[in-house]
Amino acid sequence: MTEQRQAKESTFYTSDKQELFYRHWPAITSGTIRKVIVLFHRGHEHSGRLQHIVDELNMPDTDFYAWDARGHGHSPGPRGYSPSLARSVQDVDEFMHFVAADSQTPLSNIIVIAQSVGAVLAATWAHDYAPKIRGLVLASPAFKVKLYVPFARPLLSFGQYVKGLFFVNSYVKGKYLTHDPERVNSFNNDPLITRAIAVNILLDLYRTADRVIEDAAAITLPTQLLISGQDYVVHRQPQLDFYQRIRNPLKEMHILPGFYHDTLGELNREEAFTKIRSFIDTLYQQPVAAFNYQHEDRWSPSADNWRELSGGPVPLSFSAFSYRALHKGMTTLGKLSNGIKLGCETGFDSGSTLDYVYQNQPQGQNWLGKQFDKAYLNSIGWRGIRQRKINLEYMIKQAVSKLQEENLPVRVVDIAAGHGRYVIEALSNINVVEEILLRDYSELNVSKGQQMIADYGLSNKARFEIGDAFNQEQLAALTPQPTLGIVSGLYELFPDNSLLRNSLNGLAAAIPAGGILIYTNQPWHPQLKTIAWSLTSHRQGQPWIMRNRSQGEMDALVSAAGFDKCAQIIDEWGIFSVSMAIRRAS
Repeated sequence: MTEQRQAKESTFYTSDKQELFYRHWPAITSGTIRKVIVLFHRGHEHSGRLQHIVDELNMPDTDFYAWDARGHGHSPGPRGYSPSLARSVQDVDEFMHFVAADSQTPLSNIIVIAQSVGAVLAATWAHDYAPKIRGLVLASPAFKVKLYVPFARPLLSFGQYVKGLFFVNSYVKGKYLTHDPERVNSFNNDPLITRAIAVNILLDLYRTADRVIEDAAAITLPTQLLISGQDYVVHRQPQLDFYQRIRNPLKEMHILPGFYHDTLGELNREEAFTKIRSFIDTLYQQPVAAFNYQHEDRWSPSADNWRELSGGPVPLSFSAFSYRALHKGMTTLGKLSNGIKLGCETGFDSGSTLDYVYQNQPQGQNWLGKQFDKAYLNSIGWRGIRQRKINLEYMIKQAVSKLQEENLPVRVVDIAAGHGRYVIEALSNINVVEEILLRDYSELNVSKGQQMIADYGLSNKARFEIGDAFNQEQLAALTPQPTLGIVSGLYELFPDNSLLRNSLNGLAAAIPAGGILIYTNQPWHPQLKTIAWSLTSHRQGQPWIMRNRSQGEMDALVSAAGFDKCAQIIDEWGIFSVSMAIRRAS
């Protein structure tokens, strides 16, 4: 019997001031590098039930960490509840950075082992945040929970619409999780087991898993997937689909015959642990290999998808007729909506359209036009845009505080500001800002932005000028030197990375060491076909065709220009991210 490792118990704070509980099992011996493994428990469970993994993996030279997710174990909050799955994924990101700081080791020395719902959180984090960890081990990720009640998902969605938040009790019994009688007994009698799950989290789990599986090519980490062969809780096929799309040559998948859902708590779990130890040894024996994102705009799934969108729908197909009808409807009857009319006139990606979306006040020529406008403004893409504005304003304020901590002046430039609303509203009441320079290619945007500056009483320190966001020499010559550069909603509109390199290199030349870059990205969007085949862009009525960039690709471009990413936020749908990066010393 392996001697039980002793855990230290403590808490850490999330960005929304939640104090989450965690356990830390310090290494007993030391090796050539600091090895750290972070464990994420299954749904309903807590970190105390992972003690056996630490003991039975028998890796004395490795630190182990595990948390109790919010609403679980010793962590606070209603049992089984989180504001959203995205909030829980952000918790993962913040916990991982806490672990790196606490263990005084870079993320590149950390490996994640996660089970079931914890594995979905870890996979979503890998997709949405592109962390530079050493690798992932995912055991029976709950990408698609088996709901044995007919029409369960539609009924749950309807119940949420009618009742709002409510909780669903788990039907899972210990005997369906493992053949190990001790584990069955402990599951059935553990007072810290959370039997309920909030309906928003259960439905978010399905939606998020669908997105991550569809776009798993964005995950480029070394990954080991362990699939339980006799799983009564989750479906197998989504796990296989996810695995096949991961883009890293160092990946392996194992199906464990006869295993129930609690893969790492099964009676014969040594079979799984042997495979895990071998994979982990391989990861630590090899140098960390960064994925090569250099040619993503030419040779990648996202580039292929952009080319497919550029080709349009199949002629005479249902899609061709439906998207043509949608376009026709928007350019005729749809113009009763003020927002749709504005999009048709200036482009649905224009600064004028975005400013209209930010204000979110349905307007139309009559009652029907107002209803059209309300539906238009409530589309998932525009909801994401408004959340991006909120996240931008939060990140801008964080950046100002960071510059103050480093005793750097606060001089702001936004190189493609549209009307500049998000910058002006974020900084209007912050007195330490010395200068705000807003730039845009459009004379209309500059005119509207100058009026907004005047309306907010910022004419003494803010100005708006015509500028080319992709002109490297122009950006490099900005004076006085900005300490905070902002690029929002621009790079997503252009598939070619050479343009981005020019822009980022210009900003890197302008921003001094210790200065900050805030940049947005669109790693995924649920309506790419609708946008490409129905809407027009600001570029002389051309189709609005976008290429999603994985977060890893976007971060690699920023890093190559001389910035180190230090923080990120993403909306609950996984559409728009906002990141902060620090200018490296030359």
